[in-house]
Amino acid sequence: MQKIRNIAIIAHVDHGKTSLVDRMLQAGKLFREESAELTQMLDNNDLERERGITILSKNVSIRYQDYKINIIDTPGHADFGGEVERVLNMADGCLLIVDAFEGPMPQTRFVLSKAIEMGLKPIVVINKVDKENCRPDEVQEMVFDLMFNLNATEDQLDFPTFFGSAKQGWMSTDWKKPTDDIHQLLDAIIKYIPEPPMLEGASQMLITSLDYSSFVGRIAVGRIHRGTLKVGQNIVLMKRDGSQQQSKIKELNIFEGLGRRKVDEVSCGDICAVVGLDNFEIGETICDVSTPEALPSIAIDEPTMSMRFMINNSPFYGREGKYVTSRHIYDRLQRELDKNLALRVEETDSADSWIVYGRGVLHLSILIETMRREGYELQVGQPQVIIKEIDGVKHEPIEELTVNLPEEVASKIIDLVTRRKGEMIEMEQKNDRTFLKFRIPSRGIIGLNNQVLTASSGEAIMAHRFLDFEPWKGDIETRNNGSIVALESGTAYAYALNNLQSRGRFFIDPQEEVYAGQVVGENTRDEDLNVNVCKSKKLTNMRASGSDDKVQLAPPIRFSLEDALEYIKADELVEVTPKSMRMRKIILDETERKRSQRNK
Repeated sequence: MQKIRNIAIIAHVDHGKTSLVDRMLQAGKLFREESAELTQMLDNNDLERERGITILSKNVSIRYQDYKINIIDTPGHADFGGEVERVLNMADGCLLIVDAFEGPMPQTRFVLSKAIEMGLKPIVVINKVDKENCRPDEVQEMVFDLMFNLNATEDQLDFPTFFGSAKQGWMSTDWKKPTDDIHQLLDAIIKYIPEPPMLEGASQMLITSLDYSSFVGRIAVGRIHRGTLKVGQNIVLMKRDGSQQQSKIKELNIFEGLGRRKVDEVSCGDICAVVGLDNFEIGETICDVSTPEALPSIAIDEPTMSMRFMINNSPFYGREGKYVTSRHIYDRLQRELDKNLALRVEETDSADSWIVYGRGVLHLSILIETMRREGYELQVGQPQVIIKEIDGVKHEPIEELTVNLPEEVASKIIDLVTRRKGEMIEMEQKNDRTFLKFRIPSRGIIGLNNQVLTASSGEAIMAHRFLDFEPWKGDIETRNNGSIVALESGTAYAYALNNLQSRGRFFIDPQEEVYAGQVVGENTRDEDLNVNVCKSKKLTNMRASGSDDKVQLAPPIRFSLEDALEYIKADELVEVTPKSMRMRKIILDETERKRSQRNK
């Protein structure tokens, strides 16, 4: 029997999970010495590399001494809670990584509470002790307090702590005595993390994750709970609804280093990928034909936000994208449902639009961004929070918002948040920075990030996590400024933009193509303004000195996808194509727009 350890790595965004995994892979001699420069080996998706965050959980394994350590890298964002929850099912212990300066953050709390509920044994790693003004001892106390608050057991509270720097590649039990490698941490994994229980009997495996290959289709990934699985074995798939489906295992793979290796048999406790199953879902159980017994399914956090997805019907449709029809978009959303557990898709009365439910703006914008890169064209409406009716009373999702910011701007931020129905529950001073904690409706968080960053000159760090549904808090003021809308289609000219500069800020450059009904800027007043940005200077044979001076334009504001989704009003859409992103009115024609407003 081989000796196995299954371990999940959990932490807040940007506390060094993926960097530490890189070091562990290095310690497991998975790279040639000359290619020792490592950069986020597991963040292999373009989006993950650009944003510097992990979105999809990944499995790798290393050999250390005569042990096989299966490492599961998890996302740190609460928006990807669906991912975290299910992959923790495969682990027997977890490495909790905390930044030595920031200490435990809201997402640390979110992921750790999931791990403690499941009874996993934690090993705490205080990372980034090479940073200036770090406070490792204080952070260790904070982690203990947090675990205590989360009702951890005696055994869980008796956790070993390691200090070090994943970037520099060392771990030690004393932060003042750096070492040369991370072997102390690997020894601790073998010592403290329990080995998976070896249960004899009929085979059982819970499908906790999915993989996809264009050759063999969908692949089921999970940990074998009991018995063994063999190639060619007849199995029964226990569905969520209680029905049974017979199938046969065509191929078995185990995780070896960064890749997978074909094997004939996998024993209890190891993580493997099963090829050859049809129509399976995450949370279903693979069992032996003789004794079909289902394991408890995975409960997934409810979605809290919805958006309307629709086909691109703007005047510029089909110019850049490969997939533009409603069938293309619908098929793609169905494929996403297969592997994205926290997502729901609902059809509407129109064949060209769907309501997509997710965990937050980031969760949905990652899906939109992925689709855009694959060559899809689509339009998305304003994010809406999900409203539930409980005992005849309207309830909405409430979140805990934490803001870490310089002391001098605290009053501005408190004012911003309270205007959006936020209640301050905690305020703490640490050196020259202030930690604020609020309870705020999810509606209030939409569009808040931009305002907070502007008010704090980019210094504030914001994080939020879902708490519960509470009674409706009343109306929230949203963006006050109206939109500047293009009146006709054509090319925008510097001459026209220059004359309109006093009316607001623009989102377009000169010589950019626009269409009637496109939102091209933000008005200084609160009503919408229709302007002609395609007006050019008429040439005459008169020339006066000074009349043709160079036009000086303020640089246009460029939005990221999340910013644009948070910025738009209820009567606007974001048009997303592979190369561009525009904001537009739902009704493009000005006369029609006015008519519909009068009819309201």
